[in-house]
Amino acid sequence: MSEQKPTVQNLPARSTRAEPAARTGNLSAIIGRIVEAVEEETAAIRAGGSFDIKSSNVRKSRYLYELTRATRGVGEPELLAEHRDGITLLRDKLATNAAVIQAHMGAVSEIATLMQNVIQRAETDGTYSEGEFGWAAR
Repeated sequence: MSEQKPTVQNLPARSTRAEPAARTGNLSAIIGRIVEAVEEETAAIRAGGSFDIKSSNVRKSRYLYELTRATRGVGEPELLAEHRDGITLLRDKLATNAAVIQAHMGAVSEIATLMQNVIQRAETDGTYSEGEFGWAAR
């Protein structure tokens, strides 16, 4: 009367699809990680200095992939009802992040324009420019 010990061969196959309840539970954690990543990026951009945008984008892409997988097969009303606060917080954090990035890009653009103007003035000696001859501007 020997008992058969469980081995990989006689165990039922594991399901690769998570149950909807498990996925929605994971959704809170995923939303929390996204909020944290966005907050870190926003703070780093505001602080200036060195910021690794590449690694930040990789992390956000991974979280977006996780979010997509977690929401697959979950009904929208169910999702919104259970995670409304987290989704609203994430939306607010993303709006703040977008505004900070837009301001940063505007500042970078202004600096680039200033540098371009300085380089152009330094390279021009005025010998052949139309502005140096009063009659050419008419």
